[in-house]
Parts: sequence; structure tokens; C-alpha cells
Amino acid sequence: MQDDYIDDDTFPTEEELTTLRRVPAKIPLKVYTIAFVELCERLSYYGTTAVYSNFIAKKNPGTSTGKAINPGSDQAQPGALGLGKQVSFSLTTFNAFWVYCTPLLGAYIADTYLGRFKTIVLSVIVAEIGHIVLVASAAPSVIDKPHSALGAFVIGLLVMGLGTGTFKPNISPLIAEQIPQEKMRVETTKKGERVIIDPAITATRLYNWFYFFINVGAIVGQISMAYAERYVGFYLSFLIPTIAFGICLPVLYFCKNWYIHTPPSGSVMGPAFKLLFMALRKTPVKQWNKGGLWEKVRPSALGPSKPAWMTFDDAWVDEVARGFRACGVFFWMPIFWLAYRQMDSNLTNQAATMQLHGVPNDIISNLDPLSIIIIVPIMDILVYPAFRKFKINFSPVKKMTAGFIVASFAMTWAAVNQYYIYKTSGYYKTHDPDYLSPINVWVMSGTYVLIGTSEIFASVTTLEYAYTKAPKNMRSLVQAVALFTNAFSAALAQAWTPLTIDPLLVWNYASVAIIAFITGILFWFAYKNLDAEEDALNLLPTGHLGTTAQAEDVERRMSVHVEEEKKI
Repeated sequence: MQDDYIDDDTFPTEEELTTLRRVPAKIPLKVYTIAFVELCERLSYYGTTAVYSNFIAKKNPGTSTGKAINPGSDQAQPGALGLGKQVSFSLTTFNAFWVYCTPLLGAYIADTYLGRFKTIVLSVIVAEIGHIVLVASAAPSVIDKPHSALGAFVIGLLVMGLGTGTFKPNISPLIAEQIPQEKMRVETTKKGERVIIDPAITATRLYNWFYFFINVGAIVGQISMAYAERYVGFYLSFLIPTIAFGICLPVLYFCKNWYIHTPPSGSVMGPAFKLLFMALRKTPVKQWNKGGLWEKVRPSALGPSKPAWMTFDDAWVDEVARGFRACGVFFWMPIFWLAYRQMDSNLTNQAATMQLHGVPNDIISNLDPLSIIIIVPIMDILVYPAFRKFKINFSPVKKMTAGFIVASFAMTWAAVNQYYIYKTSGYYKTHDPDYLSPINVWVMSGTYVLIGTSEIFASVTTLEYAYTKAPKNMRSLVQAVALFTNAFSAALAQAWTPLTIDPLLVWNYASVAIIAFITGILFWFAYKNLDAEEDALNLLPTGHLGTTAQAEDVERRMSVHVEEEKKI
């Protein structure tokens, strides 16, 4: 790995960096097998969570499986436990919190002990056990006893969440590592054009299409399970995702030797945080945000006084610094996810108060993944290449800022829609809890399309940013931190629980819209300087952490290389 430092003739010059067009590398076929595994996992996850709201909130209409009595009716409504909107919101929000806390455990196991691939296999097995318990919770003999069904449901939710959560931070880095190019290089196309193959642009394309597969799985799972609960019952809505996720194991087994595997590198969290605390200790608080925080803790700067645990080179310090700066960006994301979280329960319940015209109320949310499936190819094939052609730098920080703003527009649409639901249903006069508006449910399409667009800007970019800004041996960990912001948003959403009852839902959506917009503006001003450093951050050399002898060897070879360049 020390040889990664020695530059080659294909690396672009400063002139080439400013004049040549940048393009992504080709995506190999094996990448799509990993994307298919993620598709199955998302089908299983969203397929089950799509029916959580009805399973928890709605009363059993009087059938053994919870299916609707007359599935063909316009307002047919399946149900099981009958615990109401607030309990439904609390449990679905807790599920989101739990699923996005456990990635930290999955990242630690992968980076330290098992490696990404083995951790993924173990996670699939754990998630399958949770799925089976969920199926049992919805069995006719169990659903007839709501307290027993609730107990089994919560156990299944916890076990499945553990498997899903430990799966997530490892599948994203694994797919990107199948394209091992880490540095820019100049190539000549078949048409004779000299271009720069840019790993950052490759990551953008890769994660856009990865997100495409995620949403194909989501839309198939959500639509299929909504009709399964409506026409057959909840047990089928939990059984089909269980079978779908089981497909992952044979795919992983047969493709195992095809993949590039990054071995675990031992515990890197310890050295990384020791380095951070040393840097904070050696630098006055007033200078933490003025640059220079990390220079004093480079091994070359410390010299003979460096501690025994510092078995890494200067480049690894730069990578760790970049990783911590990326994590700072992620901690703004809970506000974005707070807007996204409204789909977990609130918007599903909003649909139930409108004219459905035979469409299940939890089908409408599929406009979100459907819009993503349509918009991703447009962005990847048309919009982003056009931006690059005209030298428009739509960088990650700009994309995330746009994500906040568009999410704010989505919540504004939801707030206005909720106001007119109350007004047209007569709720403001009667306060009837079973109010029903004459407004067509497809009016909600604006909310979902805007949420989907905001995800392409914010969520996809978070995956890309976590991969490109993390040290090689901390990629699962940084990805887990990015995912953990979802847990913060779920915890934050609990503070909005008092606003999830009638007639306060207008304020629920409006307050989230205002906060998301303000956060987007503040985010840009906080990170516009980091945005200007995007290329420099991506061009950092690969750092190495190992034994003292390995670190000294890297430094020695680099010093020789620098001296040779000076002579030239």
C-alpha cells in the first residue's frame, strides 16, 4: 500500500485539471449484483414498514387476518391492533431510531473484526430471524390476541432492526470498493478526446444508480405489501419480504469470489479519537475553526516525542481530519430527515382522510420512490453531464443545501393540503375524528415528488460524501455516522408527537418546513468554505495505519520521492 504514494504519468497537471472534461469510470457488472442485494434488502424493509401504520393504528375490521372486509371498496381499510395515530407514530419513529443506531455496531464489527462482506452475511441472517417473528405476530391465531401480537411485533421489530442496521453501513462502501480507482487519471477516449477519469464523479454516478436500485426495491415492496394486507392480511405482508430478503444469501455466496474484499484493519476508532483529542488539546479553542488544528499532531511534526500508539503516517492524519469534517456536515442532516420522517406515519394517515378511489392509503407514499426512479436517470444522463460541460460545479455541499430547500417546499405543500382537508371536510366545525375530505388523494403527489427530489440531492450525496471523505480503513464507520443522523431525526421527531393529532397537523408540517428552510441557508454559510476545498480534499493521498516500522517506511519513501522531484 506504500506504493500508492508514488505518482504516475497519468495524473492530471494543474492545467489539465482546469481544462479537461471530467467523466466517471465504467461500472463493472459485479457492482449490479451488490445493488441487487440492496434492492432485496430494501424491498424487505420498506415492504414491512409500509404496513406498520395500519397494523398498529387501525382497528381490525373483523377479519381473522386484519384484511379489509370489502377490499374492492374505495375506502376499504385493513387494520389489526387499533392503538391509534400517536402510538403508531411513536412505534414507527422508534423503529427508525433503532435501525439507524445499530449501524455504529455494524461498522465497528466490520472495520475491526469481520470485514464488510462477512458482516453483511451475518446481518442478513439476523434480519431474517426478525422477519420470521414479524410473520408470527400477524398470524391469525396471534392477531386475535392484540397484546400477544403487539409483544411479538415489538420483538420482531427489534431483531429485524438490528440486522438491517448492521447491514446498511457496510453495503454502501462494499459497492464503491468494486471500482478501486482512488486517484484522478487522464485517458483518451475512442473519439480522441482527452478526459479526466474522476473518482468523485464515479462515486456520484455509482451512488445515484445505487439509490435507483434502493427505490426499485422500496416501490415493489411497498405497493405489493399494501395490496397484500388489503386483500389477504398482514401475515402475507410480512411473509413476502422475508422470502425476498432470503434471496440475498445465495447471491452473496455465488458472487463472493468475484468481489474485491477489504480486510478488517483492527480498531481504528481508538487512534482516530486519540488523535482528535490530542489536536484539540494542543490548539487554543479560538483557533479550532481557523485551520491548523491538525498540523501539530502529524508524526513528522512530533518527531521523537510522538506516542507509541501513533503508528500511522502524516497522510492518515489528513484523512482523519477530512473524515471528522465530513461527520460535521452529517450532523446537520437530522433536520432534513425530520421532513422525510413525515412519510413514516403522518402522510399515510393524511391520505386516509382523502378520497382514495380504490387506492390503499399506504400506496400513495410510493410516489416518492417512483419519482426517484424517474429523476435519477435524468440527473445522471442529462443534468449532471450538462453541468460539467458548462463548468457548473454542483458540488456535494451545494446538493445538500438544495436538499434542505426542496424538503422545505415538500412540507409546505403538505401543510397547505392538510389545511384544506380540515376545511373541506368540515372538521373545523364538527371536530368529527372520522372526518373525510372530498379532495382527491392524488393531490398529495406534489409532496412526494418534492421529497423524492430532495433525497436525490441530500441522501444520495450523503452516501457519496461518506465514502469519498473517509479514510480507507474507516469507511464503514463514517458511513455509520452518516446513517446515525437518521436516528437523531427519529428522536427529534418524538418532540413533534404532540402535533400529530387533530387539529394541529397543519402546524406539524409548517414548523418542519420553516426549520428545514432556515437550516439549509445556515448550512450553506457554514460550509461554503469547505465547498471551495472539494477538489483538494478528494486529492489527498491515501494514509496508512499499521506498525511503527510501516509508518516510518512510508515517511522514508515519501522523503526520497520528494527529493527526487526537487532534482527534476
